[in-house]
Amino acid sequence: MNTGKTIGIILVVMGIGICAVAGVWLLAAAAGPESNLELTGAILGGALAFILAAPAVGAGVFLFVRGQREAVQMAQVEKEQTLLGMIQAQGQISIPEAAIELDVGRDQVEHWIYDLVDKGLFAGYINWDDRVLYSRDASQMRGQNSCPNCGGEVELAGKGVIKCPYCGAEIFLTA
Repeated sequence: MNTGKTIGIILVVMGIGICAVAGVWLLAAAAGPESNLELTGAILGGALAFILAAPAVGAGVFLFVRGQREAVQMAQVEKEQTLLGMIQAQGQISIPEAAIELDVGRDQVEHWIYDLVDKGLFAGYINWDDRVLYSRDASQMRGQNSCPNCGGEVELAGKGVIKCPYCGAEIFLTA
């Protein structure tokens, strides 16, 4: 649903239509054999048409551009939701596989993972050597003080990203 783009297009078409109708009317009035339209009247008519059409076209262009930006943002959000669903459904996922599945770069997948952690929607850990992301229930992560990848002792407190000092795995915690 992108009503901003639709309304924008309608307003632009409406503004152009106002100008076209006014232009045709002015030309018809000026071209007739018994034309009583003077130059000042034609200028006034054109100015009034412009005054009516310009705000519609301006608002239409603004809404169209804003609607396109919103559409891009919504597409990103949908892909981020898809990534979260993939991780939760499979329990673990390779970052390169997720990137291929979502048709984005690996850096974008990693950015989305951090974003999901920041939003408190994802808990788990990443093995950077294998580039595999593991989903874990937050309560499971809290109950242990060891890295789920190598078993090294880490302090799991708070929320966010904790890096294992032994293997470099990043552990993601939610509140």
